[in-house]
Amino acid sequence: MKTERNNEEKLHVFARLGKYLAWTSCLFVVVMFSLVLALSGFHLPKGIYADKPNSPIQKNQIKPLKSRVPEPEYWRAPDTIQLQGKAYADLIIYGKNLIVRTAYYLGPEGIVGKLTNGMNCQNCHLDAGTRPFANNFSVFYAGFPKMSARSGRKEEAFERIAECFERSLNGKAPGRNSREMLAMLAYLKWVGKKQNAAHSIADNSVKKIPYLDVPADPLKGKMVYASKCSSCHGETGKGVASPDEKGYIYPPLWGRDSYNDGAGMFRLGNFAGFVKNNMPYGATYKDPNLTDAQAWDVAAFVNAQPRPHMDSKNDYKNLYTKPIDYPFGPYADSFSEEQHKYGPFIEVEKQHALLKQQK
Repeated sequence: MKTERNNEEKLHVFARLGKYLAWTSCLFVVVMFSLVLALSGFHLPKGIYADKPNSPIQKNQIKPLKSRVPEPEYWRAPDTIQLQGKAYADLIIYGKNLIVRTAYYLGPEGIVGKLTNGMNCQNCHLDAGTRPFANNFSVFYAGFPKMSARSGRKEEAFERIAECFERSLNGKAPGRNSREMLAMLAYLKWVGKKQNAAHSIADNSVKKIPYLDVPADPLKGKMVYASKCSSCHGETGKGVASPDEKGYIYPPLWGRDSYNDGAGMFRLGNFAGFVKNNMPYGATYKDPNLTDAQAWDVAAFVNAQPRPHMDSKNDYKNLYTKPIDYPFGPYADSFSEEQHKYGPFIEVEKQHALLKQQK
């Protein structure tokens, strides 16, 4: 009898253990199934518990599209496919190629002439001058002739191109009536033809960023350069040469083959605004990678490095028209060259504006 009782107790124990294992297995299956659904992004269809159309928006909930502030509509360049069959197409396309591959045609090993330092116009005018806030050509041709604050006289479009060749490309420009100059002018005229009042033209230059309360710091900029820029432009700023050795894949940012100190990029505000909205590679004005401070500091670091010098004694003879970040004196105000180069610029701008009013 004792043996039979012991057997019955064992059977009860095994029965309870079996039930426990069964429930555990079911629970495990449910958990794993739920996990698979969650990872797959599956959602149950909305039913009676769905949000009501007029229910208030909860915290962290995305607002309806209609209540968001729309982004401004910026200028878009015309498509070159429109040129098919046009009598002037070849000249315009050649002009675009000169902007994109300036060094191939006119660099140190250029097939047409040896006029420039090996950089391309496109290094400053991104996407052949069609990208917003990257020195695009939306209103370039339409704006000439116009007064130049730098030269103090009215200039034609070809003269402005020549200045870029002399300063940013540290060389000399093609002749006024050369095929190359005529081609670039034809492209610039064509690419800006769609500009109209329905599109913002504030994007044709660089997007200015707020001034800092302190001077831009080249030492901090060196760290920004090392982490954000050196992978493309090199630790020594020499860039990466193209396979044909006629130009650069990534341009040099300082040294003998870079822009000289008379170029627009040598002004800190221009450089900082450019990199803030376009660099490092992949960044845009909609999705910048750098903070404002990082942009100012890396601009200070790059422009503190050695580069070719240009005699700029004839620039901005009228001191009241000289930009506040122009790094060479004399000035109409009382601030030093150091502050005009690195900032802070807030007080400089205030005094500059006051002097212009009093003039």
